[in-house]
Amino acid sequence: MNSDRPPETVRAYLVELRRALKGAAPGLISDALADCEEHLNNEIAQNPELDEPTILASVVETYGSPQEIAEEYRDMEATITTPFPKSEQQERRRYGFFNVISDPRTYGALLYMLLALVTGIFYFAWTVTGLSLTVGLAILIIGIPFALLFIGSIRVLSHVEGRIVEALLGVRMPRRPPSPAPSDESIWARIKELLIDLRTWTSMFYLLLMLPLGIVYFVMAVVGLSVSLGVSGSAIYALITNHSNFRVDGAPWLDHLLHTAPGLMLVAVVGLLLFFVVLHIARAVGWLHGRIAEGLLVRL
Repeated sequence: MNSDRPPETVRAYLVELRRALKGAAPGLISDALADCEEHLNNEIAQNPELDEPTILASVVETYGSPQEIAEEYRDMEATITTPFPKSEQQERRRYGFFNVISDPRTYGALLYMLLALVTGIFYFAWTVTGLSLTVGLAILIIGIPFALLFIGSIRVLSHVEGRIVEALLGVRMPRRPPSPAPSDESIWARIKELLIDLRTWTSMFYLLLMLPLGIVYFVMAVVGLSVSLGVSGSAIYALITNHSNFRVDGAPWLDHLLHTAPGLMLVAVVGLLLFFVVLHIARAVGWLHGRIAEGLLVRL
């Protein structure tokens, strides 16, 4: 498409905008596309006497071309302050084995792993109950509005989860709340739109997936922290009180070592190293889960 020629349809405008935003965070692209689509549709609705190409040509003059809008969104994103700064110096520092302790993403991911069990249980219970009631009420007239409310709640929950993911894992997620369906649409049109929207089903799958993931995350975090801190804490306590509770059956030399100051100091160091390993695992889990959330919750 000739870049000097303005797009003649809303779809063409959004395609060019998506192309101009290539390489940006999916959450940013999603917000930009949703904002522009809403703005363009409002312009069309306010000028029913004009055809779509004429309105689009006017919009490009006043609102901006897709390339200009993309640049504005990139600039606006760069000025937003986040708890996870991305300067080149910090990006270089945070990959050392011991530097993981200074990376805020580490603690955000660890907190997310601890909360994931609670949110996972709630999401799973809500989704399964909603699906069961939707199927059960399908033969009744109340089933249609209930299905609409349930799917709407799924979108709201997925948006809330996206905000949690962005706050704790540092992954740019959509910040724009789900747009309500136009009031002039029929109920059947709304149902059709919700059913054919892939994000409806991927969001539902994500909410169901959060229960097994939440269990795994919670167990990893609790066991990892308990073992690493417990080993170090016990060794330090034994050094202070001169009374070791470590017992190793079948290895007398090791049992004797764990009752000496050098042995206890070694155990404390091992526990400390395990703690850093847990932090690295937490950061890796945060990165991986961020990609899962982007893939299932972000609509492009």
